[in-house]
Amino acid sequence: MGLVMPNPGTIFWMLIIFGIVLFVLKKFAWKPILNALKEREESIANALNSAEEAKKEVAGLKADNEKIIIEARKEKDVILKEAKVLQAKIVTEAKEKATQEAQKAIEQARQQIEAEKTAAINEIKMQVAELSIVIAEKVIKKELSNKDEQKKMVDGLVDDIKLN
Repeated sequence: MGLVMPNPGTIFWMLIIFGIVLFVLKKFAWKPILNALKEREESIANALNSAEEAKKEVAGLKADNEKIIIEARKEKDVILKEAKVLQAKIVTEAKEKATQEAQKAIEQARQQIEAEKTAAINEIKMQVAELSIVIAEKVIKKELSNKDEQKKMVDGLVDDIKLN
């Protein structure tokens, strides 16, 4: 039973050595260990707080992103509508301008035709006047004693005249 029951001197020395070890640990190691644990606890708490703040920021940024996307879509729709209106306006203006240009061209063609018509009529009048003078000159030159002869001559001259 000597193994189960320790000697009182051994217990005494064990208590003294345990006290010395406890004193040395308390003096030199206990404070740094406690400080290290406290710092570790504070750094974990700070990290958790930072993570929570970052999570809140991400949620806020996500909400802001959604708002920005919605606004961008609205702006896109507005721009597309404005572009369609502008396109319709440009097409309408182009059609109106083309119609006006066509009307101008038609009016110029009418004026040109009218001018050419007037010039042709004036030229025909000039030719008729010249022919009349030529006929009158020939009629006067020839002796006309009777009316039948005069009429035959005028008919012959009219048949000989060719209009251009």
